[in-house]
Parts: sequence; C-alpha cells; structure tokens
Amino acid sequence: MDFPTWMSTIQQRTEAALEAAMPSPELAPARLHEAMRYAVLGGGKRVRPLLCHAAGAIFGADSQVLDAPAIAVELIHAYSLVHDDLPCMDDDVLRRGKPTCHVEFDEATALLVGDALQTQAFQVLSNRLVGVAATRQIEMLHLLATASGSRGMAGGQAVDLAAVGQPLTIGELEFMHIRKTGALIRAAVLLGAHCGEVMPDALERLGHFANRIGLLFQVVDDILDAEASTATLGKTAGKDAAQNKPTYVNILGAREAKAMSAKLRQDAHDALEPFGESALRLHELTDFIVERTF
Repeated sequence: MDFPTWMSTIQQRTEAALEAAMPSPELAPARLHEAMRYAVLGGGKRVRPLLCHAAGAIFGADSQVLDAPAIAVELIHAYSLVHDDLPCMDDDVLRRGKPTCHVEFDEATALLVGDALQTQAFQVLSNRLVGVAATRQIEMLHLLATASGSRGMAGGQAVDLAAVGQPLTIGELEFMHIRKTGALIRAAVLLGAHCGEVMPDALERLGHFANRIGLLFQVVDDILDAEASTATLGKTAGKDAAQNKPTYVNILGAREAKAMSAKLRQDAHDALEPFGESALRLHELTDFIVERTF
C-alpha cells in the first residue's frame, strides 16, 4: 500500500471511529451534541491518529485497538482548537474552512463543547482495550492526561498567551511549543506504541523522535501562517503576526526557520533508523509534515 492510500485509509477509519464515539444529536442536550459533532467531524488532517497508527504498527498493534487512543488524542486536539478560537484566547472566526464553533453556535456552547470533548477522550481511552494489560492502559491514561494538562498542552497555551508582545529567545519559544504542540504529538506516538509489544528502550527512542516532529510541526505551522493564504490554510492567515505573537519566523526569519525545519526533519529520520523498515510510515509522516501546504 502506498503512502497516500494508507493515509486515506487511516483517516477514513478515524472518521468512522469518531462518528461512533460522538453522542447522537438526537440525544439531550441536543444542541451541545450537535456542536460537539460540528467541531470534530468532517475536517482536519488527522495527523495525530496517523502517528498513533504508524507507531503502533512498528510493534504489531492491532488497528482496532489503535482506534481508541488515536481518537482520544484527536478529541483532545479538537477541544483545544475550540477553546483556542474563543474571543478570550485567539479570537478567531475560521477553522478548517468553516466558522469556528463559537461563531456557529455561541461562546457558552463552545466552552462546554471543549469541556465535553476533553472528558469524552478519557471515556474512550478508559474502555477496555483488548490485548492491552490493565496496568499498561492506566499508563496510557496517565500519559494522555499529562500531555493535556498544565505540564503539557494547556500549560503551553498559558505560556503562549503570556508571551504576546514579549521578546522570546529560541529556547523560550521551544519550551512553549514542546508543551503547546509537541506534548500531544508525543502522546499520539507513544500511545500507539503502548498498544503493541514495545520495550522501554524503544519507547525512549520514539520519544526522541516525537519531540523532534512536535517542534517540526510548529516550525512548519509558523512558516505556513506567514506565507500561505487563508483559503489554503482553512483558518485566518497571518494571525500570529497580527497579534504580535512570537514565532520561529519572526525570531529567526523565514530562511532560518526553513533551515531549522530541515534540521529537525533529518533529526527525526535519524531517530527512526534503529526501527528499520517497520518505521516506514513514520518516515513518510515526517516528510508529510514538512511538505504539507495547510
């Protein structure tokens, strides 16, 4: 199976699993359930589920088992986007080519959507995973919780908000994005590995790979925000510059930011070498992250 076919297959099964996990809009409270589905279904590249499945495949994990952690991470990601777009955060009106959740519904509903999607993620991941030891599943829940909270994604967002208009060093910017973007990407990779026969030394190598692509994803995101159009991105282009946010582009310049992405890309590929051909999909996803246009 070539990479585009594999990617499409995982995206489709992820969409189906998310659809099955979402409460029906016919159930009360209907408006909340409708808004949850609006925020999650029918959009996005599903990079985190792709990483979860690709990492799990290295260690022989079953795709049906991988669906749960894959969509759990995606639900956390979706909740973060809903909250990030709120007027009290980034105040954006466009996400994935359509009105943001608070624009389509209202701010209070969007706030509750984020809350509900977060808890839905842990509901999904706490269901019994066939073939995964209970102790391992508890580790997975702890991993996702840590990646999502104040030492991970939420903490990174807090640093991001505090950094608006402030001069940051590259080290400080990296500290922020290791948490805001990288923590959940790292969780996606490690959760997939936990579903298979993985050893601690392999987890350590995968963790290094995931740290590299977490930063890589953000550097590329900053470049796209500076150079791509709103129509291409499906969200408001140039938003970071307009809000005077520190980015790799405005600290390093576009040329150096692109050089940094090339270095991180090579580091990620190098980290996968011990896994040989079994890591093919992770190699391909690394290249996809760099070469994407939205």
